Amino acid sequence: MQRLLVALLAAFDAAIAAAVGLVVLLAPLTLLWTLAFGITADWGALWPLTGTLWEFGHGVPLEVAIPDALIVALGLPGEAAGFVVSITPLAFLLFTLLFAARSGARAASAGAWLLGALSGTVVFGLIATGVALSARLEAAKTSLTLAILLPALVYLVGAVCGGVRKAWNEGDGGLLDRVHDMLHSREDWAPVPAAIARGTAFVIVALTGVGALALAVMVALRGGEVVALFQAARVDVLGLTVMTLGQLVYLPTLIVWVLSWLAGPGFAVGVGTAVSPAGTQLGVVPGIPVFGLLPENSSIWMLIVVLVPIAAGAVAGWAVRSRLVWEGTPLGMPQRSVIVLGLGVVTAGVAAIAGMLASGSMGPGRLAEVGPSPLPFALALGGEVLLGAAILLLSPRHRDELAEERTDRWLAEMSADPLVVGADEGTDAAPVAASALTPSSGPAPFDDTAPLDDQRGFVIPKRDPSDRPD
Repeated sequence: MQRLLVALLAAFDAAIAAAVGLVVLLAPLTLLWTLAFGITADWGALWPLTGTLWEFGHGVPLEVAIPDALIVALGLPGEAAGFVVSITPLAFLLFTLLFAARSGARAASAGAWLLGALSGTVVFGLIATGVALSARLEAAKTSLTLAILLPALVYLVGAVCGGVRKAWNEGDGGLLDRVHDMLHSREDWAPVPAAIARGTAFVIVALTGVGALALAVMVALRGGEVVALFQAARVDVLGLTVMTLGQLVYLPTLIVWVLSWLAGPGFAVGVGTAVSPAGTQLGVVPGIPVFGLLPENSSIWMLIVVLVPIAAGAVAGWAVRSRLVWEGTPLGMPQRSVIVLGLGVVTAGVAAIAGMLASGSMGPGRLAEVGPSPLPFALALGGEVLLGAAILLLSPRHRDELAEERTDRWLAEMSADPLVVGADEGTDAAPVAASALTPSSGPAPFDDTAPLDDQRGFVIPKRDPSDRPD
């Protein structure tokens, strides 16, 4: 019955996650719809627009088709009649991912993380199926298969990651416990997986914070250009609100662009363009206000910014090494080498996924290539983090660390193999480490100035005057 309850609660969590994501879109769209079209608005188009944007927020590409009449009225080129928009607004995806991780952790606490993850994913997939079938727009079409699979996949990844993290620490009585016991049978390799996960978390948090800070600095330095592009758009308050909200949901995507710039490869804002520390090559840039943050030029000396990912790797290596020393589990060179390699590989994998979601097409023609290139971004960031982690994890151990290790080993040997006194046959042995230093009739009061012979249990033998040498 408990497993059934876990499955029901996980399904309820998935329904709440989907509902909140849809409501977050539907509420402002309803307000904007009312302000733009009034009571006579075509309310039948509101839900298809909401559902389509919800799917787009989970990585589903949009196939935009502009009517011919609008093409003629706006004087747009013929190639603008149809194009694909595939750069994901990561704010919606991250919300689902984090909500699913929380649900997976709750299921793991109840001892059924896998059942909870599967139950939640099935319900989220059913909701995504309903949205995909009912929310169809002719002007912005989505693939039915991707609209069902990608949202469910995002929820599954989040739920599994949250459940595995919790169950690894607390146990699940099943597969993870067997893997955990198998690793712990080799005591010298047991801490390696947890160290890799902990170090990767440090790297991701540190780089995300640095990327957000760099973006904020650019807003402070080039805010005037952003305001000028807002003014050049010549939109009313309603249009200004729509543009602002649209750019806000792309903030996590912009942070990925900044990280790609810090790593070195940079990103593109069109075919044949490049924005990187080594140089900036831009053509005609769309009049989107956030593009006012793009640097006009750069110098080769700006490549010094690659020290930021290296420093993030060094911080992760320091955190992992300090934790291992604090836990009393200093590892040898092979284990530490595997941790360093794992940090670089996992970071590169996360960067590759983020790069794929944050790049793609955002319009016709030269706007078909926008964002970072996933492979160079992943290789550069993973290599830099690996280098920084290696500096801290593979360096020789400090003498204080070695002294602490020797002290811990000596204490362990003393507790495991104590000296024995009075071990004659027929008598019970008494460990010196446990009893020789223990007061015979209770603990003595703490007094730094008391003489040693006044402390019960510590008796200094007195010499006979006749034993003195002549």
